[in-house]
Amino acid sequence: MEIERKFLVNRLPNLDGVKFSQIKQGYFSINPEKRVRQRDDKYYVTEKGEGDMVREEHEWEIDKVEAEELFRMSKTYIVEKTRYYLPYGKYTVELDVYKGRYEGLIVAEVEFESEREALDFAPPLWFGNDITKDKSYKNMVLALNKG
Repeated sequence: MEIERKFLVNRLPNLDGVKFSQIKQGYFSINPEKRVRQRDDKYYVTEKGEGDMVREEHEWEIDKVEAEELFRMSKTYIVEKTRYYLPYGKYTVELDVYKGRYEGLIVAEVEFESEREALDFAPPLWFGNDITKDKSYKNMVLALNKG
């Protein structure tokens, strides 16, 4: 189970020395939602359930050959971003800076142990609007949008 809130970012914090990953993900199934992800030199398949703040998520590692085939199946339904991992109290903010057609989009995600904890979360001042329930910012929707 994944419990997560998502926010637009008003302004970038200082990212000097912050750990980051290069991420490429492609969607090869819409219902159920299935994606292939390359994070640096590792590859994963993720299946996600319905929902916004709370939803089922299953992820497993795969090899590069299988990932390349799944990326081919994803065709052009691909999103690329740099993800920064910023400590914030007991949390880790995953700050996604998008590339390509979504250059300029910056989204922060925070995962929680419970729904109550997620609802009680006080975001830092550099966070913008809460977009947790806005489906137009789901990575799958971004990947499918040719706009």
